[in-house]
Amino acid sequence: MAGHRTATLGREERTPLAAAREELLARLGTEQVIVDRQRLRTYECDGLAAYRVVPGLVVLAQDARDVETTVRVCAAHRVPFVARGSGTGLSGGALPHAEGVLVVMSQMRALREIDVENERAVVEPGVVNLQLTHATTPDGYYFAPDPSSQQVCSIGGNVAENSGGAHCLKYGFTTNHVTGVDLVTPGGDVVELGGKAPDPPGYDLLGAVVGSEGTLGVVTRVTVRLTRLPQDVRTVLAGFPDVDAAGAATSAIIGAGIIPAAIEMMDALAIEAAEEAVHCGYPDGAGAVLVIELDGPAADVEQELADVLRLCDESGAFETRLAADDLDRALIWKGRKSAFAAVGRISPDYIVQDGVVPRTALSRVLRQIAELGESGGCRVANVFHAGDGNLHPLVLFDGSVEGATERAEEVAGGILDLCISNGGSITGEHGVGADKARYMPRMFSDDDLDAMQAVRCAFDPDNISNPGKIFPTPRLCGERPGRHQGAHPLQEAGLGEVF
Repeated sequence: MAGHRTATLGREERTPLAAAREELLARLGTEQVIVDRQRLRTYECDGLAAYRVVPGLVVLAQDARDVETTVRVCAAHRVPFVARGSGTGLSGGALPHAEGVLVVMSQMRALREIDVENERAVVEPGVVNLQLTHATTPDGYYFAPDPSSQQVCSIGGNVAENSGGAHCLKYGFTTNHVTGVDLVTPGGDVVELGGKAPDPPGYDLLGAVVGSEGTLGVVTRVTVRLTRLPQDVRTVLAGFPDVDAAGAATSAIIGAGIIPAAIEMMDALAIEAAEEAVHCGYPDGAGAVLVIELDGPAADVEQELADVLRLCDESGAFETRLAADDLDRALIWKGRKSAFAAVGRISPDYIVQDGVVPRTALSRVLRQIAELGESGGCRVANVFHAGDGNLHPLVLFDGSVEGATERAEEVAGGILDLCISNGGSITGEHGVGADKARYMPRMFSDDDLDAMQAVRCAFDPDNISNPGKIFPTPRLCGERPGRHQGAHPLQEAGLGEVF
């Protein structure tokens, strides 16, 4: 008999997924458990639409108990599960499993506590990033990590990917603002890691979970730091003849001991796209622009502003513009934050990359990226966090042209190789997910990867929590580390691929 179906005592044995489906329907009901294939297709990808898998089953979790129930059922039947927030990820981190359960957390949007006295908030994972800032602004606080998708991305997803954003240069990434989580382990147990107090003793299990991309369990509650609103904020838009001059200004500003809240750079192609989409009014003829934001005590900001304007001028800026008010400031940022989507105005298709290089290597790497795009027949628009060297090259192509997709993918992969060879990383904030797993061996040794997977195995010995992500070939827990001879068991089962 084909597949997993075998005869036992005159009855057909159910597949693990079928058994889990029946139990979840009985426990949670048809309102929360989706089995219809057309409805399941709604969840076949995250923000990286190039990868698509129709999930075997979807559970719409309404609270932590639903998550706990779902994971326990999956653990009992050894069925893979994947947690999903708003689905805005760009690495395929929330890509479903065809024979698994997708746990959708977007309905878990409660702000459990706003503790202003302790500068903490306790939220459910489906809370939208910007929602938390809006809720705390009346008390003089906000949530500092601000991905460009902050109007739609969820806190749970930010925790999974250790998301960054424009203002992380000064304020740090998500991990710097999470002090505690409630975690449903892959075995279905609920554990509390950290809390409101800073720096708890013992091993940093919280640090391991933040950025683990859902491979160590499912977070159902998050305690975060709140940051006090600055006394003054000043935003500068500076136009430069080329990216080298803008890069020189960035280095000069940081070298002068100034740490702006943000320094963002866009090249000419990215500017063209932003103007087409949102009419942001960036300087005409700019080969690159910098968006520089300063915040803090008014006296400090005033002095830093004078220094920034001087350093931009000395580096070759032909136009500098100071935002006159909050509306003007929002328009300047709108051009930057809409850049990814705006590229769709000038290209039928594009690939978003996410790599990191040392700030001092920016000019060299950008030239190398331009050469790589030219040799591959692709235009590349660059939008990135210049202050910390986090690049977001957008590789433009037309998928209807034969061979264009493959050439674009080669260019995108070559950009990651450039990041590694220049002392950087294959990801700064989007995560590894399904998209970049094959590049992990280029950055890490076999021993490094085995050490990482030993941590995964400690949390998830059955490899059911978001399997197939981060590692090109997950090893089974209990295997001896090192190179394996012959086909890997997961490769033979069609669940993994060796690169």
